[in-house]
Amino acid sequence: MTERDRFRIAVGGLHIECSTFNPLRTRDEDFDLLTGESLLESPHFRALKTYDADFLPTLYAHALPGAPIAFDTYRRLKQALLDSLCQAAPVDGVYLMMHGAAYVDGLEDAEGDLLSAVRATVGDTVPISVSYDLHGNLSDRVMTSIDMFAAYRTAPHIDVHDTHCRALNQLFQCLTTGQRPFLCWCPIPVVLSGEKTSTEDPPAQHLYEKLAAIDETAGIWDASLLVGYVWVDEPRITAASVVVGTDKAAMQDAALDLTQAYWNARRSFVFGSPSGSIEECIAKALKPGPCPFVLADSGDNPTGGGVGDRVDVLRAVLASDCDNTLVAGIADAPATKAAFDAGQHQTARFVIGGSLDPATSIPIEIDAEVLRLVEGAAPRDRQAVLRAGGVTFVVTEKRRPFHFLADFQALGLDPAQVRIVVVKSGYLVPEIRTLAARTMMALSPGVVDQAVERQPRQRYPKGIFPFDDLAEFAPAVRWTD
Repeated sequence: MTERDRFRIAVGGLHIECSTFNPLRTRDEDFDLLTGESLLESPHFRALKTYDADFLPTLYAHALPGAPIAFDTYRRLKQALLDSLCQAAPVDGVYLMMHGAAYVDGLEDAEGDLLSAVRATVGDTVPISVSYDLHGNLSDRVMTSIDMFAAYRTAPHIDVHDTHCRALNQLFQCLTTGQRPFLCWCPIPVVLSGEKTSTEDPPAQHLYEKLAAIDETAGIWDASLLVGYVWVDEPRITAASVVVGTDKAAMQDAALDLTQAYWNARRSFVFGSPSGSIEECIAKALKPGPCPFVLADSGDNPTGGGVGDRVDVLRAVLASDCDNTLVAGIADAPATKAAFDAGQHQTARFVIGGSLDPATSIPIEIDAEVLRLVEGAAPRDRQAVLRAGGVTFVVTEKRRPFHFLADFQALGLDPAQVRIVVVKSGYLVPEIRTLAARTMMALSPGVVDQAVERQPRQRYPKGIFPFDDLAEFAPAVRWTD
């Protein structure tokens, strides 16, 4: 293949999960933006190194899950991506790394808006392949704008790289063979939280095991099953099966089988770990047993779209006289600044919590010692480790999760030596789950409340389980051609 024969493939994407129940707004400064060589060399796009092509970077905008995107921010991101796409022309194909649960102020179906704009920019003849999180929501506008699709098959997500390769494999199969595949999808009127649909636990475990065998079916290129994203109030929320291939009959059979199996299992989904109220979790943690006991503060989980500033669990552990307890972490810029102002090894009076969502997050006032101050690469990355009695807790300048041991080690903390570890999480990611000798998920309050039926909804479609309970459901495949 000569240099002129190499495929020219534009790459980019928008990756964020937005809860409409989160009162904040995601703005320019909340996104990590990758362009040019920084995009091509990013670990996010390491799958590109497997393929022989000229990859042309556009824009990849990535942010921690959270609040709806401010419209002006989205408009700038969209325009930057489209401008870069025009500059890359001509292209043989497009690969976009998406999440599928973005929400923009005043604009429902953000991915549909962006993908249809990409389609209008490159034209109908250029194939577009997209990768999604399995917690993404689909729509006809999304599906009619693309040609190929692949979604994660694991939650927690340990197959991100594999999913990117699946999307790229489809694109290269299309380009090298000249076959433009069909794409079909089948909405499933079920939307459950990720904590009830972890692929490590049945029934999701068994449902997702079907996908690899479907891939091996003649005439089928790839199959996906999406759980959807529940903490959003918009018409497109849905679980869905998606099949890409060249044999419509085989594709339809596979999509209908997946859809019916998911529907039939809808009442069988339960939390994969023991759960209870905050008080029940603490009572269990204080009983004799191996340590550490990891308590997940699910309602304020920032990786699910939570605000991250609630102190419900911190208040409870302080009231319970828990010793050797670590709470990580609480997003609180004023408290972090106050810790830096006080200085290391000093004791001061702190107001903790409620700095981002004062309407619903009730702060506590407490005397605490500043154990450690940690500067970050930017001022917004600063963190402080505080201690009150037997409880050590972390406050951070910005919203962030503590999902990896390195997050603790950077603060000089060893969670393996702690009796109780509290993290703002739903299901535990593999590193923290391995750390835990015992674990429970607290059904704590917050904008990603696991009691999803309690949240007010006006825009979601009727007939979605568990908000409504249909007696019957007849799945129907939708084709994009």
